[in-house]
Amino acid sequence: MQLDYPVSASLLDTLRTGAAVIPDSPTVLAVEGPGALACLQGLLTNDLVAPGDGSLTYGAILTNKGMIVLDPFVLRESGAFVMILPAFARETALGHLTRMLPPRLARVTDRTRAWAAAWLAGPMAGDRLERAGSSLPAPGRVARLDPGGVLIATGRAPMPFTAMLVGPSDRVGTLVDRCQEAGSARGEEAWLAAARVLAGWPSLGREIDERTLPQEVRYDELGAVSYDKGCYTGQETVARVHFRGHPNRILRAVTLEGGGSPGDRTLRYDGREVGMIRTALLLENRVLALATVRREVPDEAVLRCGDREARLAPLPLATEVAV
Repeated sequence: MQLDYPVSASLLDTLRTGAAVIPDSPTVLAVEGPGALACLQGLLTNDLVAPGDGSLTYGAILTNKGMIVLDPFVLRESGAFVMILPAFARETALGHLTRMLPPRLARVTDRTRAWAAAWLAGPMAGDRLERAGSSLPAPGRVARLDPGGVLIATGRAPMPFTAMLVGPSDRVGTLVDRCQEAGSARGEEAWLAAARVLAGWPSLGREIDERTLPQEVRYDELGAVSYDKGCYTGQETVARVHFRGHPNRILRAVTLEGGGSPGDRTLRYDGREVGMIRTALLLENRVLALATVRREVPDEAVLRCGDREARLAPLPLATEVAV
């Protein structure tokens, strides 16, 4: 799985000040049935009930011990749910949901091969979409964009995108073309990675693995966990960390001077290992990265990554760090 992404300063500038449309082929699962809401409410770290129908929610599905298994975006529309996950998570997601959801209450349909997605990023993305003949719903809301069945979900701060389009592949492809014709730059996987890193947004298989607790990857700051929604799988561990303790490691931004891959991704402070670089954006003379770092490492600390100097930076990186 790719963790290093060569990017240009102009690409980052587009994400910070312009508009991009980024086609994607994620895992797309539909969950429907008379008990779909109650069943998913008992699995997701975040609240699906309070936002109501037509809402976009991000959260995690956990093990009994509170470790993250899946990190879906969930679109709720007309009583049904569409879950968006990384492409490689398809088998894990299908297996886990099939085991956890009673089929008489909530059935899972795999739409991955028939549906596609596109991410709109940058502050001008909404304007370009309007020029293409469509408009954004309110932040955090979901609407059906056309009779072809395409859903549009508007992101809310601090999500790393302005909106997402999800629906039949041909219809999404047509909308991508229209956004490009209206002035959006067309991106690819590296653009998605860059948007995530700038926003400080974790992702399964990169910053999140089978040993990750929600609080270790900024779920409180991302609004991805609810502490008053009621019970869900793994809640006891999450609540204990929140009310009685703290995570041992947290997601931080790191900058390295000099171009090229970090190579040895281990971070050291005062000679001891304190963290690991995860996703890295490789600019010509600089690296911007997300890393999991011991919480006691001070913000002003100078770290080492191999033979290179590394410094912690505030999140989000979108406006705080020059490129």
